[in-house]
Amino acid sequence: MTEAFTLTSPSFVEGDTIPDRFACTGANLSPELRWSSVPKGTQSFALILDDPDAPGGSWVHWVVYGIPVGVAGLPQGAPREPTLGNNTLHGANSWGTLEYGGPCPPLGSTHRYVFTLYALDISLDSEPGASKSGLITSMEGHILGQAQLTGTFGR
Repeated sequence: MTEAFTLTSPSFVEGDTIPDRFACTGANLSPELRWSSVPKGTQSFALILDDPDAPGGSWVHWVVYGIPVGVAGLPQGAPREPTLGNNTLHGANSWGTLEYGGPCPPLGSTHRYVFTLYALDISLDSEPGASKSGLITSMEGHILGQAQLTGTFGR
């Protein structure tokens, strides 16, 4: 059983609309994220941003892992580089790039965007570019807790 902890953003609140500057129709910046009440024994964090409403199934917008335990959030506008500093790495999104890709639903639709943060009992020693499925496989048996933040976006 995993423990719940808290994931929030000063950019939007749970269930609300994600502002345009964080989407493909705006500046496409990653929103600032903050977390607290981390499970005891956490060694690192991993983050996955999914669009579960995508027409072809879940679309992965962002994969970040290797976030050290001493870090309590990610700043707005993450670098569009394979590494983010502090041993934090970008994984591959569904576009095949190693960066944040903001909400971008088909015209005339509104989708949910789910940020899931995992607290892990290991530090993932890896290279940039892991896929969501590869990351999930490497996290198996090591997830101490998870936190979610969901926003919506339509165009």
